Amino acid sequence: MPTPAADRSEGPLVAKGRHTYGDYQQLPEGTPYELINGHLVMSPSPSVQHQRLVRRLSRILEEHIQAHESGEVLFAPIDVHLSDDTVVQPDILYVSPGRADRIEEREINGAPDLIIEVASPSTSHLDAFDKKQLYEAHDVREYWIVDPDTETVEVYLNTDDGFRQHARAVRDGQASSALLDGFAVQLGTLF
Repeated sequence: MPTPAADRSEGPLVAKGRHTYGDYQQLPEGTPYELINGHLVMSPSPSVQHQRLVRRLSRILEEHIQAHESGEVLFAPIDVHLSDDTVVQPDILYVSPGRADRIEEREINGAPDLIIEVASPSTSHLDAFDKKQLYEAHDVREYWIVDPDTETVEVYLNTDDGFRQHARAVRDGQASSALLDGFAVQLGTLF
């Protein structure tokens, strides 16, 4: 019988070194960790500004999907199980009908089509480098990095040659999707 989440101890697991998906599943529900290449990475709670941006972007994306596409928009915390040593919790994600079988009761098992990460001082390097490489390797079709400090949105499209920058918008510009026809965000209304 599994140990109830409230009775589990984080100490030995966190100190272990390299971890697997099985180890990750032993963490208490809601624990602020991601598993990246076998390493548990803890993130502090996001700021109010971060949460406001996630809410705005989620709403804009959801409205577009309801009006023009089909599929599902979800937001953190939701586990995205990419491999036996990698489970991430993107800020926002979109799963198309073609990948709908990846949506399970407690996680997304495989890469979603679109991931949006809102950077914060504690995650900006992780979002721009480590996660970008993971998302590219695991076939996320489009990746957005939203940086509130520089009021910048970068959009990357996964091609045969890996991620290529599709768009970059600053302050009052517009960021548009290559994946979702007509999906664009006016930065002036975002920041």
